[in-house]
Amino acid sequence: MTALSKRKSPVSVSKIIVYLVLIVWSLTTIYPFIWVIMNSFKKNAYIQQSSFTLPVGKRFTMQNFQTAFERIDIGSAYLNSLLISIAVTILVIILAGLSAFALARYQFRGKKILESLIVASMMFPVFATIIPVFRMEYRWGIVNNDNNLISLLSVILPQVAGNLSFAIIVLRGYIQGLPIELEESAFLEGCNVVQIFTKIILPVAKPSFATVSIFTFLWSYNDLFTQMFFLDRPGTRTITLLLSQITSQAGTNYGFMNASVILVVIPVLIIYILLQKNIIKGMTIGAVKG
Repeated sequence: MTALSKRKSPVSVSKIIVYLVLIVWSLTTIYPFIWVIMNSFKKNAYIQQSSFTLPVGKRFTMQNFQTAFERIDIGSAYLNSLLISIAVTILVIILAGLSAFALARYQFRGKKILESLIVASMMFPVFATIIPVFRMEYRWGIVNNDNNLISLLSVILPQVAGNLSFAIIVLRGYIQGLPIELEESAFLEGCNVVQIFTKIILPVAKPSFATVSIFTFLWSYNDLFTQMFFLDRPGTRTITLLLSQITSQAGTNYGFMNASVILVVIPVLIIYILLQKNIIKGMTIGAVKG
């Protein structure tokens, strides 16, 4: 009787309100993207007449996407964005993972000061350091270098530095919550520090590493500010730089602009859809540790 009454218990008013708020919030978040998709398949004249109608019948067209591929070098821009974001993610994971492991498991002189400096570095926005970083890299000769790969390096280095503090803090907190007995057992079996990190820490802390990787990749991919400073040569332009130029050049060609936005956002959506479980798992496990 008790189990039956629990099953038939009415939904509380507070739960209904929470669900209503979440539904409204999700609609306000999703609808703008749906609006962009609809207008990317419509002729510009129909967008100006009514941008909320569905792209059916004579309104439907693929010309906007065809124009986007003809007028802009989107393939090269995709390649540059992926090269930068993947390189930044790999370097951040390696450097932050090793640093977090050392901070979580080793005691050494100046450790507290180093931890404080890592946290303090997150308070300085990229705007505050961009000029000295630009001057330093310009003296090195990697800004607007004739070699496109070297020019991309001028963006990779500041982005790696900008993501390291966040990554170290997240990974250190997760590694501290892992049972140290696993590492002690591996050490007794003859594993060295590198083997302990690669065979014990990396597999066990995979959700946290995945979370840091995804956030680092997306931040690097969408970082227009740094790319505007360091990438000025046509062959080095990224997808976000290309979108910025389209916005200023396309004028009132809204169909072309919407199609370009869709082409820019597609890789981000694919990455998030494929790895969303790792994002949620990494954040929730880190929240309940300890």
